[in-house]
Amino acid sequence: MPDAFFATSRNRKRKRSSAGDDGPSTSKAARGVKGKRGKARKTDAAPKKKKTVDEELSDETQDDEHEGIDEMDLRAPDVDPNAYESGEEDEDETPAEKRLRLAKLYLESVKQGLSLAEGEFDAAEIDRELISARLKQDVIEQSGKVHLFVADTFDLSHTPSLRSRRGHRFSVTAAVASHDARWLYSSGKDGSIIKWDMHTGRQVHMFHKCRADKGKGKFREFGDFKGHTDEIWALAISPDGKYLASGGKDRRVGVWDVENNEWVKGFGGHRDSISALAFRKAPPSLQTPTQLYSGSYDRTIKLFDLSTMGYVETLFGHQDPVLSIDALRAETAVSAGGRDKTVRFWKVPEETQLVFRGGGGSKWYDDFDGMDEEEEGRPKTSKENTKSESFVEGSIECVAMIDETTFVSGGDSGSISLWSTQKKKPIFTQAVAHGMDVSHEETEDVAMVRKPRWVTALASLRYSDLFASGSWDGEIRLWKLDPKLKSFSLIGTISVLGVVNSLQFLSPPKEFLSAASWASLSTSRSEALSREDGRQAKPGSSPILLVAGVGQETRFGRWIERKGEGHLNGAVVFALHPRT
Repeated sequence: MPDAFFATSRNRKRKRSSAGDDGPSTSKAARGVKGKRGKARKTDAAPKKKKTVDEELSDETQDDEHEGIDEMDLRAPDVDPNAYESGEEDEDETPAEKRLRLAKLYLESVKQGLSLAEGEFDAAEIDRELISARLKQDVIEQSGKVHLFVADTFDLSHTPSLRSRRGHRFSVTAAVASHDARWLYSSGKDGSIIKWDMHTGRQVHMFHKCRADKGKGKFREFGDFKGHTDEIWALAISPDGKYLASGGKDRRVGVWDVENNEWVKGFGGHRDSISALAFRKAPPSLQTPTQLYSGSYDRTIKLFDLSTMGYVETLFGHQDPVLSIDALRAETAVSAGGRDKTVRFWKVPEETQLVFRGGGGSKWYDDFDGMDEEEEGRPKTSKENTKSESFVEGSIECVAMIDETTFVSGGDSGSISLWSTQKKKPIFTQAVAHGMDVSHEETEDVAMVRKPRWVTALASLRYSDLFASGSWDGEIRLWKLDPKLKSFSLIGTISVLGVVNSLQFLSPPKEFLSAASWASLSTSRSEALSREDGRQAKPGSSPILLVAGVGQETRFGRWIERKGEGHLNGAVVFALHPRT
């Protein structure tokens, strides 16, 4: 008897008990089936061999009367068997090619079924066209690039406005409006926030300042206060209009529930005053939380998640107080670092940043009023009659995003710079955008000091070629980007007296004009009342709103004061109507 260790492991062939079989299969037949499909089709006996192998692998107890899976008709019983067959079918056709062919046949049948007589219309077809247009618009918006060229469509000769009544005792520092154009919020150095009705201009509610009682020379803990205890410098509203964020000198980021007019939570963590706030503009969802960015005098930026009311992370990099922040749909943000002369583009998921260094010089050419004559009596030429002044940017005060890769910044030299994430230097710079400020000094050597007015605020209509800038020259200036995003030019101004501390563009819903009588023009009001659709209007096809927070002083100090008759100390909303 052979030893089991030397026994072969090869399986013995099992005898077939079925009498109807064609006989045992050979190894060549098995290789013919297991080989490549293309080689098996070259011989006429390949189908028979495949059938033989299938019969070998079948169960012995299977009834021969039952048909196999390849022979079963899996289509619905009410479907014509020839409906999805075509003469182009080939045995070499792959499954992907077959699906494509059947899809084309189905589309042809759908087109034939939708054929209508003259004068008839199909409501479902109209809905499909609307859905298709909406999907295309969403794809363009998700691309994150400028796609709205509407700057030339607005009539700036007449802009109806809504001005808030007296409410703040001290200078207004910020003003923001909800995205449905229903409520307006303004903050001031008195530590209070006022909620206004944008339809009527009336005050609805006031979030008062909390008085911090001193005990043994120390303040109480922040958690004991349901509000701010000092000046408020920045405001921001969430994309869904549910939360209002505020920050100021008390070093806390406050979150308010504006529907119930209640204090929700105060985030600590910053070691100095809160100077800038911005929400991510993406609509909140399960995959997209409500994200809030806060900038501070402690030179850091903190990220908070309001869906869980928690702190996320801190962004380091600036070497001076963060004076301005802006963000759009993507998980990116842009910040201005004041006197570190940098604008930083933050990529939050990658935990990286791009540094853009400003501080460049700009020249200002001023023509003398008179034409002085020399001793010979010859008048001076235009070149000789031009005075050139150069200014160096010492601080970047504000920043605004145009799209996901383009943004603008403004500084104390009065220049506005256009930036792109693809270049480290500005693409275009407009020097002394708001003119020169002349101040009289009581000195013997210098009787008059000329200096450029700072750019105190910037805002853009998202993903469009329109943005606005503010200062204390009594005007809000509107600028238009060229189609290639290589430069911009001035297209108009809006008069407003005071220091413009904040700006915001807003696209109101179509029913806004019917509810807010102040924003309607005589020609556009009838058109607005005839509209029954309440969906969000496309910018350019309906009026847009420009919200400005105007005070008698700058946000962070009192080195610039504009007081007197006509100077505002509140919020003002302008309605920009398209040309008819």
